[in-house]
Amino acid sequence: MTSPAPTTTAAGRDPVAPGRVAVVTGAASGLGRAMADRFAAEGMRVVLSDVDAGGVRDAASELSERGADVHAVVTDVSRGEEVDRLADEAFERFGAVHVLCNNAGVVKSARAWALTVEDWQWVLGVDLWSVIHGVRAFVPRMIAQDDGGHVVNTASMTGLLPMPRLAAYSAAKSAVVALSESLFHDLHAEGIDIGVSVFCPGFVATRITDSARNRPTALAATAPASGRRTVEGVQATLTADDAAGQVVDAVRTGRFWVLTHDEYREVVLDRARGVGTDALPVVPPVW
Repeated sequence: MTSPAPTTTAAGRDPVAPGRVAVVTGAASGLGRAMADRFAAEGMRVVLSDVDAGGVRDAASELSERGADVHAVVTDVSRGEEVDRLADEAFERFGAVHVLCNNAGVVKSARAWALTVEDWQWVLGVDLWSVIHGVRAFVPRMIAQDDGGHVVNTASMTGLLPMPRLAAYSAAKSAVVALSESLFHDLHAEGIDIGVSVFCPGFVATRITDSARNRPTALAATAPASGRRTVEGVQATLTADDAAGQVVDAVRTGRFWVLTHDEYREVVLDRARGVGTDALPVVPPVW
């Protein structure tokens, strides 16, 4: 099957051009912070969003001190009304949004049957519902502004290669991949000049493994971690800044798949070849 050509640059617009506007969720640290830094370095105006009030304001302050035009919005992206407010503030502050990065994420490691209802609510709320809310709140306005643009949805390599002890995380990230593909098809079918990328990073050293620090107290019940962490003993070979650079390149060129680690391409293909056969799922390597 041949994929339709990307629409990002159909009108000759560069979504990452100076003066254009990017919104990044989960921007207080890790990949989100690195994306915000990269976009600001390109001369873009940036809206940074995170549930970590102190962290996102510090990040915005540091970028502002470097001369960037930025705005911080404290947001619980699992809540639709807060993402609506984020969109309102972004458009009110800068008048437009050209790049939307639905990037916020958390992880809970436990056996699938041990995860509590609260674990599922937390992980799916941040990792999947935040993307749903972002698409719903921002994309219609991006279409209406008729100025091109791009949506980046952060999934994970586990969205393509589900892993043990990560049932909730893998389920959410697999759904983000599917949502992103459908969004791409819908925009292309309507001839809309907005591109889509799904960002599937392998292991990048960030604070996501410490994401429980931002877990809402209302979702206190949690299963104990079961066994070693998936990335225990693995050394990250890619920095958050390196990965964010790949995102900027994908936005600029209209590339849909953003796989940070080339080593995974053959592993993904092997899994695809086993679908519909007698092959059993295998545990993928961690890079």
